[in-house]
Amino acid sequence: MATATNAKPDEQKWLDRHGDQVSDSTRRAYWTHEPGEEGDHDGQTLATRSREVVEDWARRRKGEPAAATFGDDGRPRSLRFVFEGGPDRGGSQLKRVSWDDWWQVFEDRDLAFVYQEKTSDGNQSNFFIFDNPNRSDG
Repeated sequence: MATATNAKPDEQKWLDRHGDQVSDSTRRAYWTHEPGEEGDHDGQTLATRSREVVEDWARRRKGEPAAATFGDDGRPRSLRFVFEGGPDRGGSQLKRVSWDDWWQVFEDRDLAFVYQEKTSDGNQSNFFIFDNPNRSDG
């Protein structure tokens, strides 16, 4: 299994455990551990499972935890962020959720947060995805 750039042992275990179930981008990403950590160069793909990193990233972009879909039990399913002043994404009905509820889903689904700090031209980036090794979870 390929070793991710800057992955700590627990992150490498997560990568090893999920093997081919995660994207090549996640396996090759620069793993971050502290808020504001930017990697080696602009436009670089970063990954984390750190609460502090994700919450700091969202806060600096005026983002709040949200979900696009909910299960029959009312729990969030498709995690997102609502960004202040951001465009309405195709009329989607994002609903704000608490960080506790957001993190419960993140942990239950064993996700990784894959993102950028800056675009390749040095501007702040809002790009993010979640890598879900259990894709059948939705």
